[in-house]
Amino acid sequence: MSQEPNKSAQIPEIIGLQPRHFADLVRAAQLVFDPCSGTLGRSLTIDWQDLGIPSNIVDNLKEIGAEYRYSSPNIPPEEIWAKLTAESRLWFINNKDNLWEFEEIFPALDED
Repeated sequence: MSQEPNKSAQIPEIIGLQPRHFADLVRAAQLVFDPCSGTLGRSLTIDWQDLGIPSNIVDNLKEIGAEYRYSSPNIPPEEIWAKLTAESRLWFINNKDNLWEFEEIFPALDED
């Protein structure tokens, strides 16, 4: 039996990624997929590159955001890691501590 799947699942932990980083990534992916958070009649066009997300990463995040659109952001890290492309993984590692800022840019519409 190969140990490869086990090693792949351990990589995020080894490089210092915490569950909160993955929750921030899921929330960012949800916002990339739908920056209006599902509000009917509202549409935004965002230049994600201006916000530091290259177009190939945007595509991967949109896929993840679509899949977990209505989910809690607390998805098992290994599940999210498996859905990231190699480029997205590198971007995630380099931006893990700043992902929460996307929620500040696009606050929930029902907040006071």
